[in-house]
Amino acid sequence: MRKIAVGIVGVGNCASSLLQGIEFYRAPDPAANGHTIGLMHDDLCGYRPSDIEVVCAFDVDARKVGQSLDVAAKAPPNNARPLYPRLPRSSVVVQMGPVLDGISDHMRDYPPEEAFVVAERRPVDVVDVLKQSGADVLINYLPVGSQAATEHYARACLEAGVSFINCIPVFIASDPQWAAEFERRRIPLIGDDVKSQLGATILHRMLARLFVDRGVTLDRTYQLNTGGNTDFLNMLNRARTGAKRRSKTEAVQSVLPEPLPRESIHIGPSDYVPWQRDNKVCFLRMEGRGFANAPIELEVRLSVEDSPNSAGCVIDAIRCCRVARDRGIGGPLNSVAAYLMKHPPRQLADDLAKERVEHFLRGEIER
Repeated sequence: MRKIAVGIVGVGNCASSLLQGIEFYRAPDPAANGHTIGLMHDDLCGYRPSDIEVVCAFDVDARKVGQSLDVAAKAPPNNARPLYPRLPRSSVVVQMGPVLDGISDHMRDYPPEEAFVVAERRPVDVVDVLKQSGADVLINYLPVGSQAATEHYARACLEAGVSFINCIPVFIASDPQWAAEFERRRIPLIGDDVKSQLGATILHRMLARLFVDRGVTLDRTYQLNTGGNTDFLNMLNRARTGAKRRSKTEAVQSVLPEPLPRESIHIGPSDYVPWQRDNKVCFLRMEGRGFANAPIELEVRLSVEDSPNSAGCVIDAIRCCRVARDRGIGGPLNSVAAYLMKHPPRQLADDLAKERVEHFLRGEIER
């Protein structure tokens, strides 16, 4: 069973956490007493995290382009919490990707240590790099709102025959035309907008489902999030967050018997707090009525390291893509997407999505 060759678009905090996590899981943790901590699957159809090998990477920041991947993963404006003492020296050099709409204009108003510094280089031919590197899967970590840039990389995957994992709220897997093209060419596709392993969306869905299952009517709810990484800085431009709000809102609405009126639900990024760095803080409020209309109010504060939280889902998505490739399966992997993504082609309750994923891994359903 050979390595899973992976390409990365955007060597930011999420990519850095994924790379560090792969190294972390190469050797067993003596403190874990034989149990693997922090993974939903250690062995996934014979593939372990250590089987993932990054073979190419793309970015547009001058401090990353032209650098080896291990150096770029720690370069500013990355500010995620270290997970592993030191990444091994990488032979992969970060390539210049097309800028397109990947950077919001307002980020030029912030100091370099918080924002991006665009490299003055000509973009490479993404298709050629994917083919020459032998990549099986490409992971999209572009900033929220990068519609044109995401579509550019999706087209490159179609031309190169490479699977695409779309971790941001630009709708590719959940768009019928894109989905049909990946299926026609029998290329596995997972998207859109990655969930955190235990984050705001999955917690909000579970609590909303608990209201429903216990006969409590949910009347109003909000989810407010703050953070200090470039993701939150990028989302200060509200023109870039429409799909993000839709993705997060539909993820919660989908578990309710009837969607809440628009004025009764508010979910989305709220503000950028620089000193929080990669720490994301979520505030949830839910108001409902129980027996004989008796009021029920619930408030929750959740604090997580944002980037490692997404890596816990991406590390499974990579291996699921490879399993699909091994089996000759193409198009959107619906069960996997429903479990790992906020805006999959088809929403499923989380327990049902988990069950379907296990059926997929055992080969009992195609996808």
